[in-house]
Amino acid sequence: MIYLDYNATSPCDPKVVEAMLPFFHEKFGNPSSLHSLGQEAKKAIEESRKEIAQLLGAHEDEIFFVSGGTEANNLAIKGVVSAYEKKGKHLITSVIEHHAVLNVFKTLEKEGFTVTYLPVNREGFVDPDDFRKAITPQTILASVMHANNETGVIQPIEELGRMARERGVIFHTDAVQTVGKLPIDLERLPVDLLSASAHKFYGPKGTGFLYVRRGIRFIPQILGGPHERGKRAGTENVPLIVGMAKALEITLKEQPEESQRIQELRDFLERGILERVPEVVVVGARAPRLPNTSMMLVKYVEGESMLLNLDFAGICVSSGSACTSGSLEPSHVLLACGYPHEIAHGSVRWSLGKWNTLEEMKEVLAVFPDVVEKLRRISPFGKEVIHHV
Repeated sequence: MIYLDYNATSPCDPKVVEAMLPFFHEKFGNPSSLHSLGQEAKKAIEESRKEIAQLLGAHEDEIFFVSGGTEANNLAIKGVVSAYEKKGKHLITSVIEHHAVLNVFKTLEKEGFTVTYLPVNREGFVDPDDFRKAITPQTILASVMHANNETGVIQPIEELGRMARERGVIFHTDAVQTVGKLPIDLERLPVDLLSASAHKFYGPKGTGFLYVRRGIRFIPQILGGPHERGKRAGTENVPLIVGMAKALEITLKEQPEESQRIQELRDFLERGILERVPEVVVVGARAPRLPNTSMMLVKYVEGESMLLNLDFAGICVSSGSACTSGSLEPSHVLLACGYPHEIAHGSVRWSLGKWNTLEEMKEVLAVFPDVVEKLRRISPFGKEVIHHV
């Protein structure tokens, strides 16, 4: 099996699994308990918090453990809006956000807030000038993702964050796809809140963290006990938190060399496909992208058909976001970039990780052109209905 869907999830590093195992059985205490077993678990959580903070240039009290990226985004947006709604009722985000962000803003619109949805260009890039113009005296929060999960396009977060800070607007970024893939220094990066999820950087599913800069107020959205300094109730998932810290440590240590190696594999795959398969578009090819991601639009073919045929050949890919893979609608990200439905339906996302090899890329190149040729022969999409791209 060749796995090329790392943006959907990544396998746990064996060293991460090894670090977690004792906390499932030997060190199973509840971190809220006062006895020695409970305090051992609490110590493991706080050591993990300290390690994550140090790795990302944050303070320990700025890291809050949650169940993953979706909860982190919800807590960041809803928590801040609840705390600052007396200041204003205007919010800013982009049209290409993950649904864990977009659906929160849609709900807030029903509650009386006004939301500006920033457009993107053909490359999937937010124009900083549009962001600047969108800010009003009523704007309390802006949320723009660090890098898109489908296209891999990296947004100008530093510039947007500086603009927000100058105008007194709280700035959140969904960094689920960038933590572990790009260097992040929260002491320098002008963001107030940042969301991350462990299973995107070789950690376990079901855990993540929200970074909240000192001085930023937010109201808890899950109520109960005094866990996470009263900001997120619920018994902490000790094994997964320990695993997340270990995964981040390993990933960031390997990042410089791995990013270069993975980008070379990605570029090799892209060049090979473009040479062998006619009428293919690489989305965001002229924009800054994650080193591991390539979103391709293959004309006259449906993405789901390519996905299934590749799966039969032992190759795992995605036709977009894993969270919307059950939908028959084309990607909202590709539509926002200006691609028509017929083209957007023909998407295939290649996302690489640290266990991919050059031999695997060569095997994909030996299989993929035949898959496309076969599907194009039977495709319901005739060339006459495909718009020029």
